[in-house]
Amino acid sequence: MAAPSENLLANCGSCFGLCCVALPFAKSSDFAMDKAAGEPCRNLLEDSRCGIHSSLREKGFPGCTVYDCFGAGQKVSQSTFEGRDWRQQPSNASEMFAVFPVMRDLHELLWYLADARGRTSTESLHTRLSSEYDELDALTSATPEILMSVDISVLRLRINDVLLDAGDQVRAEVVGKKTNYRGRDMIGAKLAGADLRGASLRGTYLIGADLRGADLRLADVIGADLRGADLRGADLRGSIYATQFQINAARGDRATRLPESLTRPSHWA
Repeated sequence: MAAPSENLLANCGSCFGLCCVALPFAKSSDFAMDKAAGEPCRNLLEDSRCGIHSSLREKGFPGCTVYDCFGAGQKVSQSTFEGRDWRQQPSNASEMFAVFPVMRDLHELLWYLADARGRTSTESLHTRLSSEYDELDALTSATPEILMSVDISVLRLRINDVLLDAGDQVRAEVVGKKTNYRGRDMIGAKLAGADLRGASLRGTYLIGADLRGADLRLADVIGADLRGADLRGADLRGSIYATQFQINAARGDRATRLPESLTRPSHWA
């Protein structure tokens, strides 16, 4: 995937701290406290900035450093609600908080469609991919009432068909037999140095897996759970459907090679 559209990149400066208010937290290794949906995080400042942004991990909030909204926050804040802050207009709050997770899911699907249609190997699918993208993109500009009525599960099922076809075409660039771990429980798996070029890792549980030095080029990683996975020295260039959320949740280093669309997390070694 080439450089993604800025609309799909989080811009916290243009958001009203929606992920810090709309979403619930459960006290765990990721969050140092419980927080109900719609309740502002105690660390959220009046200007929508985080009061402990530079020390989130040290203070028990590593989950906040992992989260990515795909640009949904600024879309809801500046477009759907036209810059009307939930603090100044509390009457907007419940709708805004309900719309935000829907918009986040729509933007995630847009990310996948953009990734697929940005590849030369999927040229035969570009018309389908563009049609789905344009329809979803238009939906993101709908009213709050329409957005709250969207059935994301139905959209995912429909769009998954073309995403699966596109993923198969990308993986076909790798000659020969390819690993298929789709949907498998690979938690803690020892895969250091593994040849996973063109592999199907769709929905694979790779929590805490050892992927040091693994070759994941052109692998389909949509929905793969990489929390705590060791990607030090791994090569993910060209992997399809990789997201910043997945990379943020994993461990890596300067030797980890990422797709052009993603950035190296600041908390990596």
